[in-house]
Amino acid sequence: MDYNYHTHTFRCGHAAGTEREYLETALNHGIRRMGFSDHIAFAFPDGYESGFRVPVSEVGDYFSTLRALREEYRGRIEIRIGFETEYYPKYFDAMLRNAAAWGAEYLILGQHFIANERPGGNYCGEPSGSAEGLHEYADCVIAAMETGVITYIAHPDLFHFTGSEEVYAAEMRRICRASVRTRTPLEINFLGIRGGRHYPNERFWRIAGEEHSPVTFGLDAHRPEDAFDGASLKTAQEMVGRFDLNYTGEPKLRPLAG
Repeated sequence: MDYNYHTHTFRCGHAAGTEREYLETALNHGIRRMGFSDHIAFAFPDGYESGFRVPVSEVGDYFSTLRALREEYRGRIEIRIGFETEYYPKYFDAMLRNAAAWGAEYLILGQHFIANERPGGNYCGEPSGSAEGLHEYADCVIAAMETGVITYIAHPDLFHFTGSEEVYAAEMRRICRASVRTRTPLEINFLGIRGGRHYPNERFWRIAGEEHSPVTFGLDAHRPEDAFDGASLKTAQEMVGRFDLNYTGEPKLRPLAG
């Protein structure tokens, strides 16, 4: 594995280390194309900014730091600068316009909330038996894919559904079929593996294998030492074989213009 497009920075408030430390770890383990995709900055109409995102006031520093490092490391590692975003029906157009204006080179989707997050949004990683919530999650992920600007879907199995197996299978199959239709890869998320989280979810990946969905890998690095993760790579490769997944390798970055 010589690529990774899912890397965070300290600006999101729940990651640590400097960009240089991430790059050095990546270089030492054979990564040659690296994308930083910290949580997209966004101020809601009332001025509220989510605590897990890059603050709007720090966007300039995010880009200037990484652009300077790109020049410094030119010829050693290719650096791309993007964001991890959600698809909120009410706000996505504004989020996309902001990302393009700031100079983002790609977006990945990490749908952490539904119901536009604010007010009254629900975090998708909490256990939930709500069929309506799962349906809304699938709707958001599919709508994001259909925009044509999402490079891949990070942790597509994040929604922690505790309800009917039939409902889960039906909604996740919708996502997997949309990934085939739009040619949008689904990420096996290494943070979920190394953190022992509820994802990767075998139920989801069994369906992805049946539907022949395109699959990629993402380190989801929040610490410099996570900029390569050999143990999780081995687990992900085993999943590819076990579920007969359509591993398509490094994703092709999609421009924000569609």
